[in-house]
Amino acid sequence: MSFREKIQSGKFVVTSEIGPPKGTDIKEALEDAELIKDKVDAINVTDLQSSVMRLGSLAVCRLLKEKGIEPILQITCRDRNRLALQSDLLSASVLGIENVLLLTGDHTTLGDHPDAKPVFDLDSVQLIQVAKTLQEGKDMKGNELKGSPEFFMGAVVNPGADPLGPEIIKMEKKIKVGAQFFQTQAVYDIDLFKKFLDSIKHIKTTILAGIVLLKSAGMAKYMNENVAGVHVPDNLIEEIKSVPKEDRKKKSVEIAARLIKELKPLCSGIHLMPLGWDKLVPQILEAASL
Repeated sequence: MSFREKIQSGKFVVTSEIGPPKGTDIKEALEDAELIKDKVDAINVTDLQSSVMRLGSLAVCRLLKEKGIEPILQITCRDRNRLALQSDLLSASVLGIENVLLLTGDHTTLGDHPDAKPVFDLDSVQLIQVAKTLQEGKDMKGNELKGSPEFFMGAVVNPGADPLGPEIIKMEKKIKVGAQFFQTQAVYDIDLFKKFLDSIKHIKTTILAGIVLLKSAGMAKYMNENVAGVHVPDNLIEEIKSVPKEDRKKKSVEIAARLIKELKPLCSGIHLMPLGWDKLVPQILEAASL
């Protein structure tokens, strides 16, 4: 079954992600993907994550496709105007890429080219609408297409947003214009996630809870202070802090597996974001009995 078919059948799904390299040496990224090929249902390919210049996600998605791995193409609005966004969506379809995750994107000032001019011609809601319009055989201006794409469209949601109301309104807008599944921002606080789910009981959609590997107490504190909507509870900070540096990967696997077990009854799937610790993904899935 395809990723779309698995979600539509109600199967609990697992996705992970890889970041393209900063350069043309794609060997390690492809090896990391091969490592989890038979353990996850699809692999996201990030689009200049954190506004850092890298190899393009579209090229890497095609390479994964050639290896029999189902990719999820991430596309952000940060670097392209509406002409380029539509063109890239059409290009993805021609290359056999159906799954897309459509995002607004981080600002360029956060990355390694802070003087780069951001575009943001569209936002994530508008981009989803654009993809839907292309599927209907027309471009944004109503011009007829010669052949139309077919997408399985994903979006992101932040369960820990404060206030939560605007986030839910935006989520509803994304569904209205065509979003078919959601991957969330990092979830560390299960009670907070339950409150989010309680607030969206009226919404029928597929939620994949996001798991970001906790690498250190410093990382946890940084996220608490700088990443909107992410709350790492004090007990987790103390837990990762309690082990020596050489044991942090083992502890990170343990924490991620425990979070997955707690989240599994609550949602439709898990999205793992290893942030460079890609080789730990098989261990996490095994420890979580997935």
